[in-house]
Amino acid sequence: MMTETRQLITTKDGEKIAVWKIAKSAKEDTNATNEQTVKAQNIFLTHGTFSDKKTCLRIAEYLVALGHHCYIMEWRGHGDSSKPKENFNFETVATYDYEATFRYLFVELKLDSLHCVTHSGGGVGLTMFLIQNPSYIDKVNSISMFACQAYGAALNSKSYAKILAVKLFTQLLGHIPAKKLKLGSCDESYHTMRQWFDWNLKRNFTSSFIKHGALGEALTDTELLENNDGLSGSDGLSNFDGNFDGNYLDYRQHMPMITTPIYSISAKGDKIISPARGSQLFLDDFHNP
Repeated sequence: MMTETRQLITTKDGEKIAVWKIAKSAKEDTNATNEQTVKAQNIFLTHGTFSDKKTCLRIAEYLVALGHHCYIMEWRGHGDSSKPKENFNFETVATYDYEATFRYLFVELKLDSLHCVTHSGGGVGLTMFLIQNPSYIDKVNSISMFACQAYGAALNSKSYAKILAVKLFTQLLGHIPAKKLKLGSCDESYHTMRQWFDWNLKRNFTSSFIKHGALGEALTDTELLENNDGLSGSDGLSNFDGNFDGNYLDYRQHMPMITTPIYSISAKGDKIISPARGSQLFLDDFHNP
């Protein structure tokens, strides 16, 4: 039997993010037979859209049973994390939720390294976070991505039409009713999904609020938004109209700086959200041998 211990950590924009430690029960740990000797590793897991920690829980339990230490982060607005009053997108999660979690793991818990296991948008968020905070790259020993892509879901006219139709439907409805559609346990707002739609429709991986030249220590400082004129709110969505003027950071250009070994897994039956070609394109853009 496993135990789940929750820690609420505070982001620099004031949200409470749930980080769960998954461990063996004290009795089970005491009675362990140690049939297989492994060197315990620290493993960070996170979900994507429409979901919460449950997506990662079975994998975490399996890894803990082998003797590893697992920590699951839930995005803002998901699971036990706080429900933000302001709109947010994928990049908000990357900039604030990941930063607070990694600071907690490495500074408070004093972990020396991590392996990362991510699902869908969780891998996209990790990518943006590491580009913003390159000092963590050498502390990540490996990355495993399940169904992860950001700009490869609309590579032909048929798939483009599908993504555009879903975007327009979501815009009209205001959210994706994931529970009713049985996509997962969490509905997602149009504001959250718009960035993903636009990346895929425009085939880019551009920031919505970080300008070119802003990479560096400022991104881990509360002065982040002060470096981006005319934007307000935690994700800059108040004034952002979805049209990029070329002044914003292109994450795709910086992906090769992540030299960590990456293992990407795509489901054959996924034809819309993370098709195999899209996952391959995302993986290839790391230029990682």
